[in-house]
Order: sequence, then C-alpha cells, then structure tokens
Amino acid sequence: MEELRESSIHHTALKFSEDVKQMKIYNNLYKTVQKLACSPEVCKDDMKNTLEQAMKKHGLETEIRNIVFHLIRTSIKSDVKFSMQATDPLNYLRRAGIQWERRVRKSLNTMSAELKTTLQGQIRNQQEKEELQAKWAELSNFQVDLSNYRPVYAPKDLLEVLISLKGPASQKHDNDDVIPRWEFSHISLPVRNLQELRTVFSELLRNEMTVNDWSVTCERILTTRHAPLCQQILKKGLTPTQLRGKIWSIVLGSELEEHHREYWDQLKTTVLNTDSIVDKLVFKDVQLTATNDDQYFVFEDVIYQVMLCFSRDTEIADMIKTDWLNTSKLKQYETPPNNIVPFHGICMFASPFCYLFDSPIALFYTFRAFYVRYCHRLTTINTHNQGIVSLCLLFEKLLQTHEPTLWSHFRELQIQPIRVVFKWLMRAFSGHLHPQELLILWDLILGYDSLEILSLLAIIILSFRKESLMQVSTIESIEAVLADLSSIKVLPLVQLALSRD
Repeated sequence: MEELRESSIHHTALKFSEDVKQMKIYNNLYKTVQKLACSPEVCKDDMKNTLEQAMKKHGLETEIRNIVFHLIRTSIKSDVKFSMQATDPLNYLRRAGIQWERRVRKSLNTMSAELKTTLQGQIRNQQEKEELQAKWAELSNFQVDLSNYRPVYAPKDLLEVLISLKGPASQKHDNDDVIPRWEFSHISLPVRNLQELRTVFSELLRNEMTVNDWSVTCERILTTRHAPLCQQILKKGLTPTQLRGKIWSIVLGSELEEHHREYWDQLKTTVLNTDSIVDKLVFKDVQLTATNDDQYFVFEDVIYQVMLCFSRDTEIADMIKTDWLNTSKLKQYETPPNNIVPFHGICMFASPFCYLFDSPIALFYTFRAFYVRYCHRLTTINTHNQGIVSLCLLFEKLLQTHEPTLWSHFRELQIQPIRVVFKWLMRAFSGHLHPQELLILWDLILGYDSLEILSLLAIIILSFRKESLMQVSTIESIEAVLADLSSIKVLPLVQLALSRD
C-alpha cells in the first residue's frame, strides 16, 4: 500500500512538473533558479540544502507552492463525469446544456448575418482605428450606432429554460394545469442541507479578535504571499479594504507578470485593428447596466476597455473546459474569440473589480480569473455541484425546509420563488447589493471556494423581509418589496442564516 501511495505521489509530481513547463511563467522561473544556483549563497558541496534555503529566502519557494496550489485547484473536476448513456439520470440535463449553448450561438450568428458582419471581426478603416486609439482612455466618447443591436439573451431567458427542465423522475399529475410544475426537486444533483452548510462556513461563526487585530494579521499574512493563507483571510468576511485587491490576485493566481502586460497589449491591438459585432454588444451592455448604475457609472471607460479585451481573449476558451462544447452541433455556429456569447449584464461581473484596482490590466486579469473559476457556471446549464442549476435546487430546498410559511405563500399565489431571486444568483448579486457589501460576499466566495453562499443569502433576504412579502399577492408587488437591497448587510445576515434552527 505504501509503495502504491509513493508511486501515486511520484506520478502526480511528474504531471504537475509537465504542467508547469507549459506555463508562460516557467522560463523566467527557471532562469531565476539557475542564477540562484550559481550565486555565492549556494554551496556546490551541499547543493540541495543551500539551494532550498536560498529559494526560500528569495520567495521562490512560496511562488512554486502557489503555482502548485492553483494547478491543484484547476485540475480537480467537481462536475459529474460526462456521459451520454441512456441510463445516466443527468443525461437530459447535459442535453439541455448543449441545446442552450446551441440556441444562444444560433441567435448571435443570426444577428450577425442580419447585420452583414462577422463574429471574428473585420479590419477597421484607418480613421476609425485612429479615433478609437485616441479615445482609448475615454471610450464613453467613442460614438457607436447601437440602434440595431440587442442583448443576445437575458437572465429571464435562461430561467425559462431551467424551469421547463423535465427529468426522468418528474411525474405528471392530474392537477398540473392548476399547480405549475416549478420545483427543481426532480433534478438528482446533490446539494447540502443547512447543517452541512454550517460545517462548511463554520469560520463565519467565530469572532476571536477585533477588527484592528485582524487588520494587522492580514497585513502580516499578505507579506508571505502564500495563496492558501491569503484564502484563509477571506473566510472571516472582514478583509481590510486596502488589502482586498492584492489578496484576491494572490488567491486567484492573477498577480501581474511581464507576459501579462505583453498579452494585454496584443488584445488591445486586436481591438484597435478589428471591428466585431461583439464590440457593439459590449457597448450596449455597459450602457444598459453599468452606465445606469449610480455605483458604477464613473468606471464606464475602464469597463469598456476590460470587456473589449475580454471578448478577444482566446486563452479563456482553453481555461473553461466543458466536455460538451466539443460537440458537432455547436461547431456549426461561430462564437467570439473567447467562446463566450455576450448576454445582458455580463459587464456587471467586471464592474465591482473597479473598486479594487487602479490599473485596467491588473483589473482585467483578476476579473478574468474570477470569471473562469466561478461566473461561467452561473450562465450555463451544467451538472457542476455549484452551477446555476444546483444553486436553484439548493435555494428551493432551503426555502421549503426553513421557511415553510413563505414557501406555502408563494405556492398559493402560484408564483415560483426562484423567479424572484434568479437574477441575484445569475449575477452573483452584482448590481443589486451595495459594492462594499458585494465585495464582502465575493470575499466569502473566494475564501470558501464556494458559490453556495449565494443561495444562502437569497434565502435569508426573503426571510428578513418575510412580513412584507406575506402581505402582497402579485409578482410585481413581491419584486417591489425586494427591489432595493442597498440596506442589506451581508455578514450579519449570513451569520444569522447559519445560526438559525
């Protein structure tokens, strides 16, 4: 048994070594170690020990540990193994995912054909290129005719598809016409109950030190630049504002390197040289959302820069690995270079990062890492245990179990409660919570590496406003009760939710 264990560790180490060699950072890292090995700090008679000490002294050990940490995180697949066998109970869900992707790609291709343009872009004329370059820092002044452009889809479109999902376990009742089939309970995805969530988020229920003491601790941990320790900082939900950007970039492995700046310049050049339908969709989305938001309109120019480069980033398609994206049904439709079809509100995933970074380049890479790890699961139909389907299922089970009165009230009104909170879940509350509260919520997502906190917060908000909800009887009135979340304080509400019976 010990030999098998050693063999497994050996093969894992070899795999990670090969993965590191494929990374852009590898050449610089290798050259740095070579220079260190030739320095007086390393003794040739005791190469192993003295080189290790020198690497630790110069921070290389921490850098390598962080690389391995991020490789392990990205190599673990929480998704249920892909299968299209007839006996697979989740087969219908995967088919729905393929059909949804095909539908949004088809819509984008149709719009592109109607407007006689291409998704991969066409060369800009010299005048337009020069104007765009001159106004790069103030893109809100770049005139674009958006009258013929519309969002490809909105959260409500994805919701309608999710609500219509019918699995093999769903049963037909005689009174289906009276009581709508809207529960997600027939979907056989595993979700946690409240007791299990208490265990996962147990750190939130402990307050051992004052805010000032915690700030000093955070600064000390940040100097180590050790990703797992920085991730632990975020679990308290008390991250000092001035440290948040640095901590997030370490946890997400998005600290700026020279190759990042070079790639950003390449993306910017591509935007300047080619005109794409996606550019118009980006401008349209920013104007419909961030520009109309009192908290984000001041960042309009930066958001344009980040989202235009994001749409050109072909590396994103490689980072988001989904088995069913390789099917022939999807290949018949073109997609943007990043393989992501823009939707109404996509820029709101980037907007909160404007509060963390002064540099659009630093903002871009941390936002990109956050999107790849979390956000894309909220906009696709997937079987991931923290994808949007699982979060909807978790929300409904928690509501049924811990707020039965509210659940019954919604059912009597024949209103699906998921309709009320879905936009919160799909956008991870961006644009709904005050930015400072949203950043605390996203601290928790990063700290616990979990999106389940979204469903938990949605439940406690409904519970918090239960008295008002029980007095109204239409979907419009319910939405009015929940329209303004500016007074919501994330940390005390989540702590309350976890401590309830």
